[in-house]
Amino acid sequence: MKLHPLAAAIAALMVCAAPLAQASTSGVVISQFYGGGGNSGATLKNDFVELYNAGTSAVSLAGWSLQYNSSTGTGTWQVTTLPAVTLQPGQYFLVQEAQGSGGTDSLPTPDATGTIAMSASSGKVALLNSTVALSGATPSSSALVDLVGFGSANWFEGAVATAPSNTSALLRAASGCTDSDNNANDFATGTPAPRNSASPLGTCGAAPGPVAATIPQIQGRTGTSPLLGQSVRTSGVVTLVMENGFFMQDPAGDGDEATSDGVFVYTRTTPTVTTGDWVQLTATVTEYNVGASNNADTAAHTVTELTGPTALSVLSSGNTITPLVVTLPEAVNDDLERYEGMLVTLQGPLTVSQNYFQGRYGEVTLSVGGRMETPTNRYRPGSDEALALADENARRRIILDDGSSLQNPNPTPFIGVDNTLRAGDTTTSVTGVVDYGLATSSNTGAGDYKIQALEPVIFSRDNARTEAPVTVGGNLKVASFNVLNFFTTFTDGSTADGQSGQGCSLDGSVSAGNCRGASNIAEFTRQRDKIVAAIAAIDADALGLMEMQNNGATAVQNLVDALNAKVGPGTYAIVPDPAAGTGSDAIKVAMIYKPARLSRVGEAQSDTDPVNNRPPLAQTFAALNGQRFTLVVNHLKSKGSCPSAGDSDYAGNFDSGDGQGCWNALRVQQAERLSTWVGTLADAAGTSDAVLLGDFNSYAQEDPVATLTSSGFVDQIGRYNSFGYSYVFDGASGRLDHGFATASLSGKVTDAVEWHINADEPSVIDYNLEYKQPACATCGPDYYTATAYRSSDHDPMVMALSLLNTITGTGKRDTLVGTPGDDLFIAGGKADTLTGGAGHDQFRLTALGDARDTITDFTPGEDVLDLRTLLASIGYTGSDPIGDRVVQLRNHADGVHVQVYNPNSGKYKVVAALIGLASSQIDPARDLWLVDAPALKAGKRSRASVH
Repeated sequence: MKLHPLAAAIAALMVCAAPLAQASTSGVVISQFYGGGGNSGATLKNDFVELYNAGTSAVSLAGWSLQYNSSTGTGTWQVTTLPAVTLQPGQYFLVQEAQGSGGTDSLPTPDATGTIAMSASSGKVALLNSTVALSGATPSSSALVDLVGFGSANWFEGAVATAPSNTSALLRAASGCTDSDNNANDFATGTPAPRNSASPLGTCGAAPGPVAATIPQIQGRTGTSPLLGQSVRTSGVVTLVMENGFFMQDPAGDGDEATSDGVFVYTRTTPTVTTGDWVQLTATVTEYNVGASNNADTAAHTVTELTGPTALSVLSSGNTITPLVVTLPEAVNDDLERYEGMLVTLQGPLTVSQNYFQGRYGEVTLSVGGRMETPTNRYRPGSDEALALADENARRRIILDDGSSLQNPNPTPFIGVDNTLRAGDTTTSVTGVVDYGLATSSNTGAGDYKIQALEPVIFSRDNARTEAPVTVGGNLKVASFNVLNFFTTFTDGSTADGQSGQGCSLDGSVSAGNCRGASNIAEFTRQRDKIVAAIAAIDADALGLMEMQNNGATAVQNLVDALNAKVGPGTYAIVPDPAAGTGSDAIKVAMIYKPARLSRVGEAQSDTDPVNNRPPLAQTFAALNGQRFTLVVNHLKSKGSCPSAGDSDYAGNFDSGDGQGCWNALRVQQAERLSTWVGTLADAAGTSDAVLLGDFNSYAQEDPVATLTSSGFVDQIGRYNSFGYSYVFDGASGRLDHGFATASLSGKVTDAVEWHINADEPSVIDYNLEYKQPACATCGPDYYTATAYRSSDHDPMVMALSLLNTITGTGKRDTLVGTPGDDLFIAGGKADTLTGGAGHDQFRLTALGDARDTITDFTPGEDVLDLRTLLASIGYTGSDPIGDRVVQLRNHADGVHVQVYNPNSGKYKVVAALIGLASSQIDPARDLWLVDAPALKAGKRSRASVH
């Protein structure tokens, strides 16, 4: 297999190249292939294979055969036996195969006839000096004379040939004479031109000797070498040695900024050279496609290589190349092509934008100018601004590779403090060789420029972990968390309670193949421990969960039992499944809550309208003070698993390229239905206050979000954070997880935040056991810890609600007593006596002229004294009233006296007495609310979160 340093991910796909079938042994090659005969649009009626004797001697085909298998076929190959004829030098030979239903023209008189129906675009054709049928996907046979793999074939010479079509054939270059043992280089698509033994003889001249050329001459000024296919003699200094080749660079260069001075030499096996060797060699110039043959992106960015080096000699050792200083962003996209294969120092600072492949392939996506944002998270899809941001992202980024083509490298490169490297961390510069390769794990995915690190890369922890999410204000917290397939039935058929041979339900069918998440009990325990750690730290009063196994209460109760074992018995309870059901998908949404803080009002509801493949779940709650709200948990259709052309739901749901992915029309329909359905819940709930949480699979400016906001729902993350994100994809960050509030509730939302414990963390630290020690002895270490970090791939979202029972004083001396829940006391103008009772209470004083109020049961750490309005009334505009000595705490016999400086009198006035307390018990940052939330969120906090 041709394992290129740029494409380590392809190895996992098991795409194999054949042992070299040297045509020069017999001289006979497959010179043309056509499998579109009789297909739609075809002119010719039959498939055919053309042979050509490119040698100098006659060859008998007696006992030979032509054999065919599908692109990934693993069974016995189909055989067409060739007649016992002698093929003269320069003579063609036409083998006719199956006839299709279309076409108008017959082939020229065939020299042999078979009945094999071949694919027009993907397959494997072999020429053998035997009639014994091959067997298997990549068989080994000493009888193999020539092989052509095309399209998505998994067996080929060198690299797979481009896919032909119903109207195009594969033709070997130079009328059949070119044979470099590389299908991609030897064949090109063209109009079918079948030749038989009666066609004019061809002639193949003697192979020319190698051309003397410098590396810049080999690279040329464009993406394709001007010496493609030619044998060259060149030299350079080795800059980086890989497992299957090495980079070398012309030490002098040619002074032309448009031509690269470096190139990769592909040796197949481990090279014998070392860094600093000045080597001279002869090799063939090739253009390597790092992706699949039908990958348009990588086909447009082939890498110039020197393949099959011979006559390699080391001229001297210990030489050095000074790295060229390069900066991002590129002036235009693909500007890095001119540095392909060169040793450079990429100046920063450079920010980690994605680390998903860090453990698997030793790759980290970097960007200049900070993190990259998903264009449709910032701008409307398809807009000029979104397109401009996508282009800017492409020019700002590069993939940092570890200088190795090995998978699961050990040790894991770039791991830092706490065995992690977080998105948002930075490095000052990187020195290495510019390369190009796949940016995903799929050989049909996008490619991007890379820098193969030559020196250790040191990162600064600029994006530190936090132990818990911090919200400002509010007396209740609600949250949502996509837990990435929490299943108590595992992919091996076992279950969390010890059963075996079980399965998961999906659209009425039950099998282990429908299960997701943990593979076995060991992985499940690790997964659950991480999720429990995260939920415990979130400490929400009600929490919506996405991607729970749809198996009734089993999975969610298992999670709650483990959670309560950590935070205390009975702390959380599940919201029972609604009577209408939870849909037929393998996953569902669920909800848990704290019975000590909230009580359920009525039964849970779900909307099983056919538009919802995962019905939303709604539950109305009442706080201890009687205040009500409805929580609605959602999981809209994902962006993947696209419909096929011709499907009834194809229109509007295919990927239009505007950044919204697939199924956008369906998500819009789900959002429209959600808006309508939530409106029907208000009467039974006794309130129009509702929160919509969950994974909406839509970035902030996409159509489904716009549908909800245009219907009156208020985007809370958007209110409190100009760059919210909960997910990282292809190096760009955006929020798929949202929190919306009805207009009646929005003013009571005091904060909304994402807790960045997952999107910023590398997947190598998650609960999975594969590709880690000890399951894989050669892989990197197992970095797992039972912490919240990388408990999922989505960040949880947390929202603070101020649902207080308001108790307002009069103009008289009032005695005000609160409820067992959370109350807001607004003192009157006289000396009031305030008793909060149980709950988290707020005591608001509004004017300095009011008489001193007495708070009989102020509880530090639970209650809050709110002086914001009072301080504003005296003209205070600072951010630290304690430090500015505007507010002071003084101990007296009856408790703590809170006094405020009066700028008019120049004296302090006592505004409140906190009975039975000492000033040492009061933490102003926690117990006093002195400035508004916007200033608090910017930095210094004069009041921490209540609850």
